[in-house]
Amino acid sequence: MTTGTTPHGDRTPDPLDTDREITPDEVEALVREYDSESNFRNLVGPTAIVVTIASVALSLFHVYTAGFGLLNEVMHRTIHLTFVMGLIFLVFPRKRARPDGRIWVESLIFAGFYLYLLYAIAMALPPSMTKNIFIAVMLVLIGLTLPINPKGAQPEKVGLRDWIFAACGAAFSAYLSIFFKYIFIENVGNPPEPVYMMGLLAIVMTLEATRRTMGPTLAYIGIGCLLYALLGPYLPGILAHRGYSVTRIVNHLYVGTEGIYGVAVGVVATYVFHFVLFGILAQMSGLGQLFIDLATIIAGRASGGSAKVSVVSSGFFGMISGSPIANTVTTGAFTIPLMKKSGFSARFAGAVEASSSCGGQITPPIMGASAFVMTEMLGIPYNELILIAIVPACFHYIAILLMVHLESKKLGLKGLSKDKIPQFGAVLARSWHLFIPLCVMVAMLLMQYTPFLAAFWGIILTIVCSYIPLVMRALGNSTMDTDTVLTPPRLVRGFEDGAKFALAIGAACACVGFLLGMTTLTGLGFKFSAAVVQLANDVASFVVGIDFTGLFSERGLALFFGLVFVAIACIIMGAGIPTTPTYIILASIAAPALTEFGVPLIATHFFVFYFGVLADVTPPVALAAYAAAGLARSDPMATGMTAFRLSMGKALVPFMFIYAPSLLFVDFTWSQFITALLSGLLGVLALSAAYIGWFRRPLVLWEKILLTIGGLFLISTHWGAIAAGALIVLAILFRPVRLQGSPA
Repeated sequence: MTTGTTPHGDRTPDPLDTDREITPDEVEALVREYDSESNFRNLVGPTAIVVTIASVALSLFHVYTAGFGLLNEVMHRTIHLTFVMGLIFLVFPRKRARPDGRIWVESLIFAGFYLYLLYAIAMALPPSMTKNIFIAVMLVLIGLTLPINPKGAQPEKVGLRDWIFAACGAAFSAYLSIFFKYIFIENVGNPPEPVYMMGLLAIVMTLEATRRTMGPTLAYIGIGCLLYALLGPYLPGILAHRGYSVTRIVNHLYVGTEGIYGVAVGVVATYVFHFVLFGILAQMSGLGQLFIDLATIIAGRASGGSAKVSVVSSGFFGMISGSPIANTVTTGAFTIPLMKKSGFSARFAGAVEASSSCGGQITPPIMGASAFVMTEMLGIPYNELILIAIVPACFHYIAILLMVHLESKKLGLKGLSKDKIPQFGAVLARSWHLFIPLCVMVAMLLMQYTPFLAAFWGIILTIVCSYIPLVMRALGNSTMDTDTVLTPPRLVRGFEDGAKFALAIGAACACVGFLLGMTTLTGLGFKFSAAVVQLANDVASFVVGIDFTGLFSERGLALFFGLVFVAIACIIMGAGIPTTPTYIILASIAAPALTEFGVPLIATHFFVFYFGVLADVTPPVALAAYAAAGLARSDPMATGMTAFRLSMGKALVPFMFIYAPSLLFVDFTWSQFITALLSGLLGVLALSAAYIGWFRRPLVLWEKILLTIGGLFLISTHWGAIAAGALIVLAILFRPVRLQGSPA
């Protein structure tokens, strides 16, 4: 394939040229394609000014309330959503009308649902001029949700439709803020008619905001929850319930803290937003480059050092990043070309980056802000939670590093050359000031200060400390980079970007409120739990019935199959949804199923959290892996499968701490902890060697199979299974080289 030239005679980049460097435009294109949370419009003119002012105001509101005290929870959340919903329709472009017509089918489904809700509300309210005006406005609004674009209209540009949506999106939350006393104090328990009208507007605009930022998946889940509440009497068996009217549903979702303004939006408004903003400002001040430099110093000299740098740097950056996809693209732009130049295949390089980037979400101390959601839902102190998360996170990284090491040994690769590894002293002299806000923030969290207060000081110190290079330069020290100083223009851009990156997760969590609201109203979580338990018991009974050896107990098999079914449900529900709302959904619906088997509550939450994160590298919806494949210029599906294989440590660890809760310091005994730790490490080594096909020598097919079986035995807490697994694994790994067969 040949490449063309530009009018100036320059060579046009060939997209299939895998040796070519990754350009910033390609990175931005990949972010737009795979990370819906970052697919922002390029705004200009008055609209850009309005968005900048509103975004900076939203950031300043959160910084001020974090440092000087939150408002009451309803007022705080409504003000937050007023800005979020208003900005979404200006910042994010409309979905393009695809030739295959799928966008039309999708839009008609949503429009039909909106019309049904409007009809039900109209029939429930008494006749009045206000009602007639409301119906007319809603009909126009529903019509605007259809992908009818005027001739020459460009989705990238803000049009009249977007301004109307922005006004309506801001209006339903602003209404609660303005009339707070009238609704929540003077008419508590007896909402006036306008509340039902604004509640319907809230449902429509929340679903539209979710569709625009996240795509249809989560919005479909929201509609499914509402239909479940409406159609209860007509559902079969255990799923049936009394059913609820549209007015009851609207009131439940809109007024109070059980629905849209529930725990999901509360967590975003009080925790997640602050850490997203901190992450943006910290990266602008040079923290991202510092992470890469430190990772290179730590792992660069080892065999396959470029890939190990990817693992370590992605883990560092992922701790403060709320998006595995953004983490993949940000660090992958540097690490993936480095891995390819070192001798790794494009497919393996992309898979390493994707798997490592997803690992940041489970790595303390910040865990991409999901840790704060856990503390809220579990009611345990933050400093206890991050101690609990250490051992599982270590297993994940040990598994990836082992596979990377074995792959590099298999290929005969060396570490990075000395000239490519920065000097620690030089890095420290240049970037020592960046440790101050991070260390202060983590110290405050460990000392049990509120997370938002810790984030407040992290943000303030990031801004203040960014000026240290300027001061040092004035004092004659020229080693520090003054380009990272957060000058007023850069600070405005940082506040704007921080608000923009929090918009999508704000919409997603508002939509998650539908699920939370319907769960409390209908008992959906308990019904899901009962269904999983029943299915697991039925499958276990069947297996025991055909087991002529008597090796399996029905209770043990029921737990195992229950874990498998919940894991599958977590991966499916987590596909294409950000980490934080995914965890909230799974903790509300899937986690209760495991408690029915006697699993400790904290273990159930970690189990669903791990598998929710795993969805980003699980084909066919492996968005982090596909983004990495774009950077590596490799086959997306092959990269996704390899990333899933590299993440097997993350898939096995949840089973380990379910069977041995001592790994989470729950029901802790030293004997169980040490046994689980040692058997787990040997099991991870066995599976890593089996998947790579190499340990001191190439492994043949039957050896890989036995290593996989032995590795799975080592996850058990039964002494016989552990002993059998250890014997199998050690016999294969240390089999004399002279007896080896031909490579598989």
